[in-house]
Amino acid sequence: MPVFVRGHAAFAEGVGEILTPVDPEEPWYLVLVPQVAVSTAEIFSDPLLTRDTAPIKVRPVPKGNSRNDCKAVVERRYPEVRNALNLLGKFTEAKLTGTGSCVFGAFPNKAEADKVSALLTETLTGFVAKGSNISMLHRKLQIL
Repeated sequence: MPVFVRGHAAFAEGVGEILTPVDPEEPWYLVLVPQVAVSTAEIFSDPLLTRDTAPIKVRPVPKGNSRNDCKAVVERRYPEVRNALNLLGKFTEAKLTGTGSCVFGAFPNKAEADKVSALLTETLTGFVAKGSNISMLHRKLQIL
């Protein structure tokens, strides 16, 4: 699972205790925020949640080859999230943040992310952000 700890992007394995620094691409993201709260406990207690996914190795994951086992359960239980994923999926690969409720998609530049944001934020709350592998605090501290 990709995480952001110690000021740098990392890949977490096990139950999060094994961290390997990584440098994934830094695209622009459109994040959509459906007006619903997803219960993580509810998702993890769902009997249909996939529990036997094979672990992946730390390596670049080809585009379209990532997986979130919680996504199908969240889509089934929360139509607002399913709708946001479907709308964003018309423009780019739409992904779920952990157990949700936010969804996001990557874009090669700010102009494309802004264009899709203008279309989708008429009915959904959202924002555009630049991906970063190093925290802003660490960048500032390196200047000092």
